[in-house]
Amino acid sequence: MSKASHFNHHEKKSGIDRLQKEWTEFNRFHIKGEYSCPVCRHGKVSEMLLMEAFSCDFCQHIFTTNFEKQLLKMADSQLPLTWYWNGKTWKGIHREGLEIGWSYVIVAIGFVLLPTAIIGSGMYLFPASPDSFLSWLPLAWTILTFCAHLFCVVWLVIEYYQFPIFLYVRALKRKLSLIN
Repeated sequence: MSKASHFNHHEKKSGIDRLQKEWTEFNRFHIKGEYSCPVCRHGKVSEMLLMEAFSCDFCQHIFTTNFEKQLLKMADSQLPLTWYWNGKTWKGIHREGLEIGWSYVIVAIGFVLLPTAIIGSGMYLFPASPDSFLSWLPLAWTILTFCAHLFCVVWLVIEYYQFPIFLYVRALKRKLSLIN
């Protein structure tokens, strides 16, 4: 390979590297940008005035930043929720030591089904007299037991992932009121 062709090949490669670097710099997470909120996905995250933090204009969450690693961390939460900016959207980072595995799923299913099965088997083994005033109560109690335990599991999942259910309902109301 001649020196001239080697030089042209090196020049083309450095041009590609420079283009990739410019594109990466253009899409990097930086202090003056405005980004979609990784929590509510409706608001915009931007720099707070006179602060070294970011905030969402919709859900009002406060975030700290690490521009070198392109990270955004929720500052007003007990759980260390962190997201990585990939140039277009936020990607969640798994928390170390806090992984939800199959054992949690099995415990959650047991928490919902075991009490329901106990109440249901009591209803089956000791049926109420069909002509009694409260003959509907055992079935209603079984359904209520299932719903209450399922609600507890759903609530824990919402708290773990910090899913802003009330903010989504409010955003849907806003969208529906704008459509009508």
